[in-house]
Amino acid sequence: MEDDKAREVIKKAAELGSEYEKTCTGCSQSVVAALQDALEMPSEDVFKAASGLADGIGLSGDGSCGALSGGSMVISYVFGRDREHHRDMMAAMKSYVLCKELYKDFMERYGSCRCYDIQEKLLGRTFNLMDPKDLEAAGKAGMMEKCSGVVAASAEKAAEIILRELEKQ
Repeated sequence: MEDDKAREVIKKAAELGSEYEKTCTGCSQSVVAALQDALEMPSEDVFKAASGLADGIGLSGDGSCGALSGGSMVISYVFGRDREHHRDMMAAMKSYVLCKELYKDFMERYGSCRCYDIQEKLLGRTFNLMDPKDLEAAGKAGMMEKCSGVVAASAEKAAEIILRELEKQ
């Protein structure tokens, strides 16, 4: 893929990620949808599988950021080990390496991959999104705007990784 086209796709992934997070919510699905749309590789199964990963898995805040999980899912979808090679431990190595690259980017940007840590860094506190009062407080604190930036960054970096590796094939 030529550089201009790649830059366009990467930019589109970031823009769609931000838009989807603001309008649809669900950081993991927003990243997956943005990457699928920008890269033109839809998979309803992958999109649906990302549903419960938002806000640190099941809105717990205590797990990995859904934007990181969503980006890792799409990287794995493209470069991961298939069922036929499940017994081959090395068949998954490429997806491990590429997902770790996305993880390292998260660590550099946010100092953590844990949702609550990222909330603390960006918003000054954590929010229990299962609690209606905290959900309202999160909205007032600008969570949608801040998290849309995290989603955009994850979609952008994942798209960059995917396109770079597809170019090598």
